[in-house]
Amino acid sequence: MTVLPITTVGDPVLRRRAAEVAADELASAEVQAFIDDLVETKRAANGAGLAANQVGDVRRIAVVEVEAGNPRYPYKPPFPLTIMVNPELEAIGDETFDVSEGCLSVPDLRGMLRRHAQVRARFLDRHGEQRELVVRGLSAGTFQHEVDHLDGVLFLDRVTDPTTLTSWEQFERFGRAEFEAHARRIVERFGA
Repeated sequence: MTVLPITTVGDPVLRRRAAEVAADELASAEVQAFIDDLVETKRAANGAGLAANQVGDVRRIAVVEVEAGNPRYPYKPPFPLTIMVNPELEAIGDETFDVSEGCLSVPDLRGMLRRHAQVRARFLDRHGEQRELVVRGLSAGTFQHEVDHLDGVLFLDRVTDPTTLTSWEQFERFGRAEFEAHARRIVERFGA
């Protein structure tokens, strides 16, 4: 497995809608190796998820996983490794929550935005099997963030108030404690 370089804001690949993956393509050794590399890259960067276009690839593939004790996102509940191919999300209900997000492709910046509290995710797993999950709370936010990437949308596009944009350093100094208390309330309300 290889840790791939992460593409950063300004690269046009981040603004392209990723292409659907055909079943025969998904079954190929090349795509299976790419999925392994995507997982390895996410883990090396301590991400909660990673989409293919974040490593310069235009296939509709993303991974989500939050390991316990993740130093980048200690407030996120653990979530098992989930490989999503050709994912589609559907909001369940109208309830939303505000969340401070960052992104591996937008280094050193965070901002507040609104996410759906519950989503239904439909996708193929790495073996081409159809899957469906209902995801809630912060995990639902992570799924929305990664599918946004596959649609060419960055969290910056969804920031509701640009005055909430902050560097990681200033977030650590002035915002982390308050946000982590807010995140705990989201987890209490919606679970993972």
